[in-house]
Amino acid sequence: MILTIRAEPAASATVAAGRAVGLEIASWPLAELGPLEWALPPGEFDGVLLGSANAIRQGGPLVDNLVDKPVYAVGKATAAAARERGFTIACTGANNLQALLDGLAGERLRLLRIAGRERTAVIPPAGITVETVIAYESMALPLRERLPGGALVLLHSAAAARHFAAECDRLGIHRRAIRVAALSERIAEAAGAGWLEVRFAAGPNEGALLALARDMCHEPGPG
Repeated sequence: MILTIRAEPAASATVAAGRAVGLEIASWPLAELGPLEWALPPGEFDGVLLGSANAIRQGGPLVDNLVDKPVYAVGKATAAAARERGFTIACTGANNLQALLDGLAGERLRLLRIAGRERTAVIPPAGITVETVIAYESMALPLRERLPGGALVLLHSAAAARHFAAECDRLGIHRRAIRVAALSERIAEAAGAGWLEVRFAAGPNEGALLALARDMCHEPGPG
């Protein structure tokens, strides 16, 4: 059994993406997203930096005040959400926000980053200024059911990995009965030790994670 613990609507997107490649994935969300009050900083910006489509979905009406600014999006899904909201896309990264910024080296830009409370730290290159507003947060939910033995759990963030591990420990679920497929090495490390199997995707994107899940389902497990 493959499980995604992402908040909606991302969980449903993962289920649909899995179905498209022949994987049946069950949705067990262990978080829900909620908007936060935020304000536009003073001054003019040359563009909007987005590390997640949730910035568009949870950002509220203030986001519409920025639609005349080009978007620098971390990946295709984020770019699609911004485009649907009415933005034009200046640059689409390969699901790595730091790499996207590094690719702008040599330009002089003041960017507004709309982010969640949990976010990846970035270091802008010389000439690039990034100001950040916190527009949403992820609230943890309890694990309400015991996982079936041998379940393969997809982990998309370090916060989700830590929360999932804590919930398993709280409910007395043996880690040795669960396999983990993480979006990145950092996320795999956040899940901790003791799982039946822990692997991370070849690249930080949904396609690579689903390919890993397919491989883990088809290969004999440890022991």
